[in-house]
Amino acid sequence: MEFELQATDPSCNARAGLITTDHGTIATPIFMPVGTVGSVKAVHMRELKDDIKAQIILGNTYHLYLRPGTDILRQAGGLHKFNGWDRPILTDSGGFQVFSLSANRKLKEEGAYFRSHIDGSKHLFTPEGVVDIQRAIGADIMMALDECPSGKADYDYAKQSLGLTTRWLKRGWKRFNETEGLYGYRQTFFPIVQGCTYPDLRRQAALEVAELGADGNAIGGLAVGEPAEVMYEMIDVVNEILPKDRPRYLMGVGTPANILEAIERGVDMMDCVMPTRNGRNGMLFTAHGIMNMRNKKWADDFSPLQEDGPSFVDRAYTKAYVRHLFVAQEILAMQIASIHNLAFYLWLVGEARRHILAGDFKPWKDEMVERVTRRL
Repeated sequence: MEFELQATDPSCNARAGLITTDHGTIATPIFMPVGTVGSVKAVHMRELKDDIKAQIILGNTYHLYLRPGTDILRQAGGLHKFNGWDRPILTDSGGFQVFSLSANRKLKEEGAYFRSHIDGSKHLFTPEGVVDIQRAIGADIMMALDECPSGKADYDYAKQSLGLTTRWLKRGWKRFNETEGLYGYRQTFFPIVQGCTYPDLRRQAALEVAELGADGNAIGGLAVGEPAEVMYEMIDVVNEILPKDRPRYLMGVGTPANILEAIERGVDMMDCVMPTRNGRNGMLFTAHGIMNMRNKKWADDFSPLQEDGPSFVDRAYTKAYVRHLFVAQEILAMQIASIHNLAFYLWLVGEARRHILAGDFKPWKDEMVERVTRRL
């Protein structure tokens, strides 16, 4: 994987660049739709490419390991062949999913023991094992196994957790460098900076990660219960240390405002389930604010979902019609909302990139944060 830093905004740390993989080039900053089990919920691959204009999507090691399993993925020739997506794929190592199974997992030096949420069967994720699983999945960008502590964890627990994550990282990095891809193209491996909400732990983690010299680096363990301002502070702390000539991936974040604030602080890559999950529940994000499509105020509003500027779905879909679909519990409502929200997110980061290249990102971003946080 290669990264070209093309521009940095003169008034902040916002960056524009190009990430080149064997499955294509990604223009940054970029938002990555989440396709946990090999699909972005309610969205076809054609829509991801043509309507949403996604450049890279995510898969999840935990979920793909359980279903369909690595044997099926190997037989298919990897996830790209299995799901028909011919552009880059990034896989999360499953650390966050194991974290979320707190009642059904145990963390040991050797790895994370857990029970499947599907059938209760017992499994072990080791740092080496998740590299092997991601080799079988065939992701262009693989992630290290880490522990993701709560944003409210106390200092002693956070320090202990970071120690475990660091030891796991060294083992995973060794396994990655000892193995090769299975399908004839290059894969790369991102370490993850943890450290909870404690600046000294974040600095320690960032220094240890930077020393590895990986092709890119990730910031994990944020948006897990801490206030947004604390999250932004941790991003600043980490990005002061992470190499400027490598992409920085902020994991699992978040709202349109979160994304713009992260870009201002030098983040290049982001993902979140929010556009699809919230969309399926009737929340639409627009360039003018947030709409709850179940609200009665939209019942006789026959204007398009976004009245001016870019249209993220067919303008024939009016607010009144989409509200009707949600009230009637029609599946089409979830599909329209998912496509709209994802296309809006991709448009937003595309506009951020355009303003970074033009050198006027900061004033545009300040105005956009105020707009995208309004409740319509």
